Amino acid sequence: MEIRQVVGSLVCTQRLAGLGHWDLRVLRDTKGKLYVATDPVDAHIGDWVFVVSGSAARLALGDPKILTDLTIGGIIDHWEEDGAAATQPTTRLPAKAA
Repeated sequence: MEIRQVVGSLVCTQRLAGLGHWDLRVLRDTKGKLYVATDPVDAHIGDWVFVVSGSAARLALGDPKILTDLTIGGIIDHWEEDGAAATQPTTRLPAKAA
């Protein structure tokens, strides 16, 4: 599992049948790299989330036949990083225009 921040939504009008109709979110890691993940927990822009990958990502959706390798497992409300003070999620960020 890894921690990432939601920076946007991804809309696909045509998908493979095996992907289902899950919401897709664009995530950014701490180094700025972008990812796309299925979102069964209704995360919003600005939320910090933890993600599961590989076969665990399919199982997190409840159906191992769904074609995904990255799924949001939960929204983080609060965590402490390396003994530092509690870190709160940032306020919601506006989506970047493509």
